[in-house]
Amino acid sequence: MTSLRSSQLADAAGVNLQTLRYYEHRGLLTEPERTLGGHRLYPPEAVTVLRVIKAAQRLGFTLEEIADLLDIGRHRHGRRPPGRVQALATAKLADVEAKIADLSVIRDTLHAALNAGCDDLIACSHAPTCPIPFSDIAGHDRGLSSRS
Repeated sequence: MTSLRSSQLADAAGVNLQTLRYYEHRGLLTEPERTLGGHRLYPPEAVTVLRVIKAAQRLGFTLEEIADLLDIGRHRHGRRPPGRVQALATAKLADVEAKIADLSVIRDTLHAALNAGCDDLIACSHAPTCPIPFSDIAGHDRGLSSRS
């Protein structure tokens, strides 16, 4: 395969041109060669890089974390820290597990609120059977505001 122009690369990787330029600006995508007319020419491997970036984003990695992951891959022939990808993936998994736990609490609370027939949050907040932890939330908010 020969070099790809910006629009060809964007189409092949399923991104738009603005995304392509932004990734290049952020250093996620290596700056391409240019034709005499100034058109960008990307190597065919850039399609894979873009697909890796998008897949990593879907897994919850930030662009900064993705930059680290790509940097590790670029140093595969030189010295690279052993297990760095594993460490980043383990940290991301811990974040995801924590979010799942938080979302499970939210889901269970919403189910309880629906089952309790909460139609008026103000009235419900005064009822002893209200499943929504208004007092815990208010206490948490006060704690945050007193630190400011």
